[in-house]
Amino acid sequence: MERKIIQVEDKVPVNLLIPLSIQHMFAMFGASVLVPFMFGINPAIVLLMNGVGTLLFILITKGKAPAYLGSSFAFLSPGLLVASKFGFQYALGGFVVLGICGMIVALIIRQCGTNWIDIVLPTAAMGPVVALIGLELAGSAASTAGLLDENIDMKNVIVFLITLGVAVFGQILFRGFLSVIPILIAIIAGYVAAAACGILDFTAVKEAAFFALPNFQTPIFNLEAILTILPALLLVTSEHIGHQIVTSKIVGKDLLKDPGLHRSLFADFFSTTISGCLGSVPTTTYGENIGVMAMTKVYSVQVIGGAAVLSICCSFLGKLAALINTIPGPVIGGISFLLYGMIGTSGLRMLVDNQVDYSKSRNLALTSVVFIVGLSGIALNLGNVKLTGMVLACVVAMILSLIFYILDKLRLTNDL
Repeated sequence: MERKIIQVEDKVPVNLLIPLSIQHMFAMFGASVLVPFMFGINPAIVLLMNGVGTLLFILITKGKAPAYLGSSFAFLSPGLLVASKFGFQYALGGFVVLGICGMIVALIIRQCGTNWIDIVLPTAAMGPVVALIGLELAGSAASTAGLLDENIDMKNVIVFLITLGVAVFGQILFRGFLSVIPILIAIIAGYVAAAACGILDFTAVKEAAFFALPNFQTPIFNLEAILTILPALLLVTSEHIGHQIVTSKIVGKDLLKDPGLHRSLFADFFSTTISGCLGSVPTTTYGENIGVMAMTKVYSVQVIGGAAVLSICCSFLGKLAALINTIPGPVIGGISFLLYGMIGTSGLRMLVDNQVDYSKSRNLALTSVVFIVGLSGIALNLGNVKLTGMVLACVVAMILSLIFYILDKLRLTNDL
């Protein structure tokens, strides 16, 4: 028998709403708590702002776009760079400014459409820039796992391999709902392995209050920090558009027209702005949410809103936040090993899905230059501002793309 479809605006009875919302929250949980762990902040504030951001998204899109806003991975590379150099509060300042700029982009899209994005950052440039987000963090994953220590502890290696193994094989072996939450299952498996190896410390959990307020922080604004994070704007915009297109196909409605791309994008960046103001990481529409909807045929915003409310409730459980903080480095390292690689691969997938033609010299040159600029370690100092890695690669990509566009208009190129 074919599973009944619960449409976007359908009302869901309470006896179904609660279990479906719990299922939805768990699908988002693994990836959501991973990002704050990378930044070294309490996950409670992230659970709170993910929930609040999702409810704001539902409100702004008039309940017509089924999306759950979780912690964004697009900001990891520039965000960690800023946090390590200046401190996390400076990264928050960059998140806030990017969110405001993103809302401006949403207004521009309302008036001008999205064709200009392909001019500023075409796929031949966007793909490698996205790939660099993951590739730049490869060393961080190995370091977090303890694999770069002078004296490597075999207990760490065992926990790392179990976590990575479950994550990798879970991607191809799990079925049903389990296929949507391989990250969460891998974290649990790694945690059990860490307990068996005796590398867990529950002191903080015992001392934590059962109920506790999340840790709020205020942003600090610095030009270099802002310019380091700002290039992620176009990446997040492109990611959001892709998610809305895929979601539209799943639910059978054109979400780019109703509620409109400008409205959903504005809601996405508004959530990021609020999150940055209160001390949390940026939010974005989650691919895991799309996976859950495709598998369960449950598209109701009521269910997604219920998951958001549950996330908010969990943020006030001090014991839960303390328990999440006990997840050891080898577990996070094992997950990151796969996750960062998948971020890198997603950039390459963009090139394949968009059928970038590398018989054209411009595409070959764009991709080649972007990759080398991002991986070479070169840096550009503009006063007190230092651009390097993915950030510099993104700037170079945009400059090259605009030059190519001008040359096309002047009919000087040889591949028109």
